[in-house]
Parts: sequence; structure tokens; C-alpha cells
Amino acid sequence: MSILKIAIQKEGRLSEKSLGLLNECDITVDQGKRKLIGTSVNYPIEVLFLRDDDIPQYVADGVADIGIVGENEVLEKDKNTTLVKRLGFARCRLSLAVPQDSDYNGLNWFNGKRIATSYPHILQKFLDEKGIKSKIEEISGSVEIAPSIGLAESIFDIVSSGGTLVSNRLKEVEVVTQSEAVIIATPGLSKEKQALLDGLLFRIKTVQQSKGNKYILLNAPNEKLDEIVKLLPGMKSPTVLPLHLKGWSSVHTVVHEKEFWGMVDKLKELGAEGILVIPIEKMIL
Repeated sequence: MSILKIAIQKEGRLSEKSLGLLNECDITVDQGKRKLIGTSVNYPIEVLFLRDDDIPQYVADGVADIGIVGENEVLEKDKNTTLVKRLGFARCRLSLAVPQDSDYNGLNWFNGKRIATSYPHILQKFLDEKGIKSKIEEISGSVEIAPSIGLAESIFDIVSSGGTLVSNRLKEVEVVTQSEAVIIATPGLSKEKQALLDGLLFRIKTVQQSKGNKYILLNAPNEKLDEIVKLLPGMKSPTVLPLHLKGWSSVHTVVHEKEFWGMVDKLKELGAEGILVIPIEKMIL
């Protein structure tokens, strides 16, 4: 029997999010205590827990069939992998930042400057494209302190909220690229492993489609049904069922939560009653 080998980060928020996604897909991974390999009893996968910056190499070499990793690591390592799916979580950006008191006036400011980073490949490619001549100081961590200790005049690093920059008296001046969690795969997977990957992607899609969507039930007077149905789009159209009470019907539909709160007052004005909003665990279109 074929098994799909999937590499994920061994610790940290991305690891938690990745395992959480698998769990939402009804794939339970038994990692055991401090084990670097986990298995699932209800889906034919084996999980390798690795350093995030090692995942692109393992996938490119076929040691792991697929990996869940930040796009920033995929771009930095630049290995022969196939981007299969963007997952929409662990979003961040890779940006250039300078000291807050710098008189920054555009990219030319970086000419002749030293830039500290853990992402030299992405940075060098960007500088070459822009015709900027800078010296890259490659360091593996604590990039944000480089200007304060005299290692560099600026930094290139991951930015999420920007709080770390502010606390180190830095300001973000140029966004180079965006990043999020992605699934990458070894090119040319066997038919059996591709089928397992397709099954996993289908499960992920059903989970993602349910995010933010709510199942709506309400009672509506029949004379207002047409107007109420026009307000509620549904996946195709709302389901309308007659109630035992004459002159009334029950309306069922699926609506994105943000859309619903914009129409709830209008529904009430049209006489809708007993409105129920129910979470959706999975949604298959």
C-alpha cells in the first residue's frame, strides 16, 4: 500500500497550524513523545517533523513527497519543487527596514549600505533586479538587532505585525514579497501518491470552503418569500419548506457570515423570525 510522506515544521506556530489543518481534515497524527516521525491510523500518510528551512530540500530530493512550509523558505531555498496549494494561514511579508531616525528617500538609500538578513537569496535577487549595490550580512537569527550593534545599517526580515521592528527602533520601508503557508510537492509523483495527494487536497478544500460560512434557518411569511429569497443567495438557491402553520415557510441557506450581518436587519423588516445561525464544519460544493 502506498503512503504519502508529508514534511511539516517540527515546532512553532506553523507546526501547530499544519497539524490543526490535518485534524480538521479528520487525519489524526500520532507523533508520540518527541518523535520526529508520526503516522496516521485513518489516512495513509507519514509525517516527518523537520526544521522549516530543511523542508524544501527534503521534498526536492523525494525524501518527503509533500511539505507544508512558509513560502518564504521555498523562495529562499529555490529547490526543484512544485507549488501545489496556498493555504491562507501563517501570512507575513519580507521587508526591508531601517532605523527610525534614518532619512530614507527610496531604494537608492541602500546603495553602499550593509543589510543583515536570514534570506540572502531572496534579497540578492531583489537588489539585482533594482540595480542596488549593497553588502549582505547573512545571519541566522536576531536580525533586528543588527543595526543597534553596528553589524549593518538596515535589515531584511519577516514582518507580521511590525511590533518587533518598533521595539528595536526600526521602520519598514519596502515590502519585497508576501508569504503564507503553502503545500509543495516533489515533481513527478507516482500515480498512487498523486491520488493520495488529490484526496488530501479535496479534504482541505472542503474545510477551507466552510470557513466563515454559516448555515442559516429562518421562518418567513409567505407573502414576503420572494423578497427574502432574493436577499439570501445560498450555494444555488435557498431551500424553502412549508411550516405546519399556514402562511409561513422555513428558509434554509448558506451565507458568508460577513454578508449575513449586513442583511439581518432587512430580513427582520420583511418579517423573518426565529433566525438561527449554525457553524459549518465541512462544505462540499
